[in-house]
Amino acid sequence: MSRRSLLRAFGAGAAGATLAGCGVPAAFVEPGDRAGRDSSATDHTLHFANWPLYIDTDDEDESKRPTLDAFSKRTGISVTYTEEINDNDEFFGKISPALMNHQETGRDLIVISDWMAARFVRLGWVQEMDRAKQPNVAKYLDPLLRSPAFDEGRLHSVPWQSGITGIAYNRKKLGREIRSTGDLWADDLRGRVTLLSGLDESFALLMQGNGVDITRWTADDFHEICEQTQKRVRSKHIRRFTGNDYIKDLATGDVLACQAYSGDVIQLQADNPDIEFVVPEEGAELWAESLMIPNLARHKRNAERLVDHYYDPEVAAELATWVNYVCPVPAARDVLASSKEEETAALAEDPLIFPDDAMRKRLAIARDITSEERMDFAKKWNSIVGL
Repeated sequence: MSRRSLLRAFGAGAAGATLAGCGVPAAFVEPGDRAGRDSSATDHTLHFANWPLYIDTDDEDESKRPTLDAFSKRTGISVTYTEEINDNDEFFGKISPALMNHQETGRDLIVISDWMAARFVRLGWVQEMDRAKQPNVAKYLDPLLRSPAFDEGRLHSVPWQSGITGIAYNRKKLGREIRSTGDLWADDLRGRVTLLSGLDESFALLMQGNGVDITRWTADDFHEICEQTQKRVRSKHIRRFTGNDYIKDLATGDVLACQAYSGDVIQLQADNPDIEFVVPEEGAELWAESLMIPNLARHKRNAERLVDHYYDPEVAAELATWVNYVCPVPAARDVLASSKEEETAALAEDPLIFPDDAMRKRLAIARDITSEERMDFAKKWNSIVGL
């Protein structure tokens, strides 16, 4: 299951959209009702819920997580770490009954994709973090990620890892370069192109191909890409819509070019150096999966300390060597570059982990789909995709 999980079923997406809109007034939690009694001073524990395979593990004992263990050793805070988030909508369904009824979730820290994080912020289901107690976050958070539209100033969220939605292709088999999103629609790629099926994963790159500023896109921009995509489906230019199974299609050569995530391509390139990842000339979407503290969390201060621990450049560098996503701490690059291990030092030069200046200029965080837009947009997009 992709960490950038897909909106597989319209029912799940619509249910969340209804709740996030004005259909259930009681779901919104006022600012004064979000904080619980913080037991951090006397109870040195916290519960951290994350996605599978999203943290470093010890080579000889996979139950050990070096960066997490180092935090516990330094602070005396014991962390219960669970890999329970397999899908954003599924996790939303798991904890939403507690949050909408002003109850504890049993979790102090969670990691969810920013498009879902936007829903939590709108509903008032997460607490503001105290940046005065998070000096590393304040100092080292990548400027590109500091102020997404859904959370101005990143008051409620801190990126765990980031990534880019761009284009992957097999240069050797295609026999030419791909530089722009428009290159996907050339005749020699008819029937050999795939797009991501999830609405939140797919729309931004397609809009950027039309020259749209995705930080302020409009409904007209959305409907235009739907019309264009529908025509390409009918002409059979688009082979199909995928989840992370595009990885297999690209590896086998069934597909020559596809919409893809930067972190996946790093893994593909290890087996096939002919696979390339492109940030199109018109731009690509920069996204994140973010740490958030749910309402009534019992160990808020402990959770804030753990978040700040991962923004120490040394710790961020250690994590980056394992997960291979875009590191939200640019200062970690210098740490890796100074490594005596050649393979580790090489990661500092990988633009899919530390984008260079030229690439960074073409990256943008898309405005999220609002609760008012989501139901109609999901219905229209899913009818095209076949969900």
